Amino acid sequence: MNQTLKKNISIPLLVAALCLIAFVSIALSISDNQIHVFDDTLIGWIQGMESPGMTRLMQLFTWIGSEVPVVVITILAMLVLYIYLRHKRELLFLACVIAGSTLLNALIKLVFQRARPTINRIIEVSGYSFPSGHSMAAFSLYGGLAFLIWKHVPTATGRVLMIILSAIFILTIGMSRIYLGVHYPSDVVGGYFLSGCWLAVCIWFYQRHLERLSLLQSKPLA
Repeated sequence: MNQTLKKNISIPLLVAALCLIAFVSIALSISDNQIHVFDDTLIGWIQGMESPGMTRLMQLFTWIGSEVPVVVITILAMLVLYIYLRHKRELLFLACVIAGSTLLNALIKLVFQRARPTINRIIEVSGYSFPSGHSMAAFSLYGGLAFLIWKHVPTATGRVLMIILSAIFILTIGMSRIYLGVHYPSDVVGGYFLSGCWLAVCIWFYQRHLERLSLLQSKPLA
């Protein structure tokens, strides 16, 4: 019984469930208009750092998290995985993570139809606010790449540096959307949790697939 539970309830599924609970909590708080204190506090702190240099930096990171750079980085990453590692399954995994995250973002935006903030808008964008597409794309892309590259990094130091670099990109891209006045903090945090849920589900399916392949290959021929 314990072994069956262990097999069916893995760490990725637990992470997915926790992320989903967190996302639903944020979504309900937005619907009830109970999250404005959290949003106002973070907006005041982040936009309080405004300066010409900081604005240029935030515009750079928000560009890195936009559609064209994300597509280019994804294609380059897939080429590297295929040419140097010859891992076709990893290409499919990354494509599913990015495509699924994009579709989820579009769907949830249509469901909530939250208007973007209007105070201290530095750049102009259209569309709905919740959840942040930039935050979801960043989490899916850099989180997915960190998962795939992890086992190929030979040292603990290298792995720690990889996680730190991924976290910097994910957090700074999200922060740039708040700084530039086009998203509420709850849009960004909600995007992280929704994308984290989807990434964890993809990891679970990917690992199950590898386990099945391993079992098939280990079976003796009749």
